[in-house]
Parts: sequence; structure tokens; C-alpha cells
Amino acid sequence: MTMKTLFTAAALAAAAGLAAPAFAADYPWKPEKPITIIVPWGAGGATDQVTRVTAGVLEQELGQSVVIVNQPGASGSLGTKNAWEAPRDGYTLGAGAPKQLGTYKLLGQWDTWVDDWRLYNTVTNVPLVAVNPDSPYQTMDDFIAAMKEGKVTIATAGAGSSGHAAAEALKGVVGGDYKHVTYDGGNPAVIATVAGEAEATTQLASEQAEMVRAKRLRPLAVLADQPLEIEGYGEVPPVTGFIDGDMPILSTAFGVFIPAEGTPPEVIETLDMIWANVIPNAEKLRSYALEKGALFTPAAGDEARANVWPEIRSDAWSFQAAGRTVMSPEELDIPKP
Repeated sequence: MTMKTLFTAAALAAAAGLAAPAFAADYPWKPEKPITIIVPWGAGGATDQVTRVTAGVLEQELGQSVVIVNQPGASGSLGTKNAWEAPRDGYTLGAGAPKQLGTYKLLGQWDTWVDDWRLYNTVTNVPLVAVNPDSPYQTMDDFIAAMKEGKVTIATAGAGSSGHAAAEALKGVVGGDYKHVTYDGGNPAVIATVAGEAEATTQLASEQAEMVRAKRLRPLAVLADQPLEIEGYGEVPPVTGFIDGDMPILSTAFGVFIPAEGTPPEVIETLDMIWANVIPNAEKLRSYALEKGALFTPAAGDEARANVWPEIRSDAWSFQAAGRTVMSPEELDIPKP
């Protein structure tokens, strides 16, 4: 081998090293096969969207394919349970809104608890009240009046979903009732509203933004105390301008999670490092949040749990007030907000 050949080989090797992920050499866990993330909802919904963006970041960092598997059913508990029951080797993660890990037991869906999991959050979304353009509801005032009369049909991703929690919280503040039509995911619920199967949806803004931009949904209010800017549409007013009294916390953090016990420590340490050093600087995730009208809120472990806890409390007592629970939140040491 000539000196020139040796120099060229060394240069190529150095270039390959520079192209590698910045922190890859320091990760204690180096996966040797593809990783699976189970999304417990249908394709296209908020969980599916952000998880696919997150998977791309993980692929680049870990040097392995990250496969998304959609397993909808039982309001998200089916796929999440499969992630729980998978071998605890780091190769299977769950995904979704971690606040549901704090309400599955409360709703009688599954005996798990938020502290059974290690949380890795990415973005936070807020619910949006939007209606089919052919519906008679031109304003949020119109919608509230119809809800007070029990005339509204609302599509959500099912019992315990973010959309369901939002509808229940709104009912708790304005009174009345609604007809609940459930689907296996936020995207199917949004599409059903576009198709006229339901008059309205209270799913997350990130799931509705595309249809709002296309004028196939008419947004009436964001269930928050601040207006929401949707890229390509404009500003949606906050629900607080249409109601008397306070709305409970309706934000929903999203991320991935893995069983806290039984997962190899090196896997947890690696994910912790990625969430500390890489995810906060991931431009694809930041851009996703801006496009969808979401907040970019990366956090892991205790910080992620602390951020989710107010959401769990709000949902738990909202479901209790609606008569949907099989036990009191107090039995799970969930205090009233």
C-alpha cells in the first residue's frame, strides 16, 4: 500500500468519524438490532406524528433502525400493555401521552401507574374545538349553547384520550352534555369530523392543523388561556373568552417511555444522555412543534414526571366528576387540582 493510499484511507476514516453522531461513542448501550416503538393509536394522530420524528433522531444517534408499530385499541391501553409485556432489553418502547399512565387504573382499563415507567417527553399539545364547516356552529358561543342543550356530537380517540378529557372538562364548565363518538386514534376522529360523521372534535391542535389550513375544519377555540397560532391559518381564540369560571389544565405532553424496572441500566443511561444532549437541540422536533402549534418541551425522568403530574391530576378529577372512574383519585393519592 502506498503512502498516498494510506493517507486517503486515513482521511476517509476521519471523515466517517466526523459524520457519526456527536455523543455515540459515549453511549453505554449500543443496540445490535432494530428498536421498536409501539404507538397505541392509529397512524396520523398526534402520537404517531411526533413519535416518527423522534424515531428519526434516535436512529441517527444509535445507528440502528427504529420501527414504528401502530397497535390501536382499548383507548391506548392495548399497545402500551404490549410494550410493558415485551422483553425488557431496551428494544421495545411505548409512546403516547404519559398522563394516561396515571389514569388507566382509575378508569379500570389496566393496572399500571405512571411511576412504573421511565418517561422521555418531547412536545406538549393543547386541545382544539373545531367543527365540520357545514355545521351550524359559527362561533364558540354557538357551540356552547348547543352543548348546553345536549345536541352536539363530538368525535375523539376514545375514553381517556386527550380529546375525551377535553370534552369532559368543557362539559364540566359549561354544563349540558354531548354524544361521544369514539375512534381508534386522533387522526380517525379528525377525519370522521371532516367527513361529517360527527359535528365536532376536541382532539389536539397538532392533529387538526392540516385540516384547519385546508379549511376542512373550522376552529372555534383552543382549550387554553392563551390564543393559539396555527401556521398558515392564523390565530384561534382561547376558550376563556367564552366561559365563566376556570378551565382545568388540558395540555398534553407526549413522548416515549420504557418500564422503569427490569430495563438494563445502560439502556436507561443512554436514553437519559440522548434526552439531555441531543433532543433539546433536535431541529426536526422543534420545527414539528412550530408547524403543529405545539410547545417543544423535552424532559426526562423526574423532570418529565413532574411536568406530567398536573395533567394527571386534572384528568383524574375530570373523569371522576363525569362518573367515568372505578375508584376515587384519592385512592391513588391524586389530590384535587
